[in-house]
Amino acid sequence: MARLVEDLATALLARGWMLATAESCTGGLIAAACTDLAGSSNWLERGFVSYSNAAKSELLGVDAALIARHGAVSEPVARAMAQGALQHSKAQCALAVTGIAGPGGGSADKPVGTVWFAWATPQGLRSEMQRLDGDRAQVRSATVQHSLAVLLRLVQAAPVG
Repeated sequence: MARLVEDLATALLARGWMLATAESCTGGLIAAACTDLAGSSNWLERGFVSYSNAAKSELLGVDAALIARHGAVSEPVARAMAQGALQHSKAQCALAVTGIAGPGGGSADKPVGTVWFAWATPQGLRSEMQRLDGDRAQVRSATVQHSLAVLLRLVQAAPVG
């Protein structure tokens, strides 16, 4: 994880970008992984822990009707969280995660391990769903890893300067 964060820091710094995180199921673990690296204040602008639906609306501006219509663990909500993180920060890129880490809370169509991810960069907004295996700690850890790995690829693909 440390190498991934170092590479992300290098890529963000090369572009003069700051990152904002919007986390639900990880409860701040992504921001914590970023701040494990000394000097992260040069590229991590802020992190939002929006665990409740109310927090998603209040902190990130996610429309409560969107949550009611699609559920907190959904593509539209993940995308709105990423966009909200950008709008409520001075960052140039953002990532958002919302999922069901377990052991309870799953359903037939959204089983435990379902996580929606969204990444916003100057190049656009991307989202995807993953079904992650394992217990609560493993799902959360895999969510942190995947969110940062995809962000790194997106940032590295963007032009420098």
